[in-house]
Parts: sequence; structure tokens; C-alpha cells
Amino acid sequence: MSFQEFLAQKKIDAARFQAAEPARFAEWEDLFPHLHPESFTMQKKFLINDVRRRYPLRSEVVEKR
Repeated sequence: MSFQEFLAQKKIDAARFQAAEPARFAEWEDLFPHLHPESFTMQKKFLINDVRRRYPLRSEVVEKR
């Protein structure tokens, strides 16, 4: 799993996160390959929740007719 896929799974818009906080994004991107995704989540749990609220992934809404 790539870091971009991880962020999408956590419903975080990677492009907006990287543009707004390049230092934190780079730090996390460098750390992610060295940890299991669950370990990374446990270490950054409260930070991930904060980032998710600031940069939510906007999913396309499909209208049913």
C-alpha cells in the first residue's frame, strides 16, 4: 500500500494536505514505508483525525434516478 492509497483509505485529500502542510506531508510520507499501516495509524491517530477534518476527501456523489 502506498502513502497516497493510505490517505485515500483514511478519507484525506492528499493533494490539499500536501499543498497546505508540505513539511508534515513529507515527514509522514518518509515514515510510512518503514511502518505497518496499522502501526502508523496508532502513532498518528489523533493527528490523522485532525488532518482528515481539515482536508476531507471529496467523493463524487452519484445521483439515483
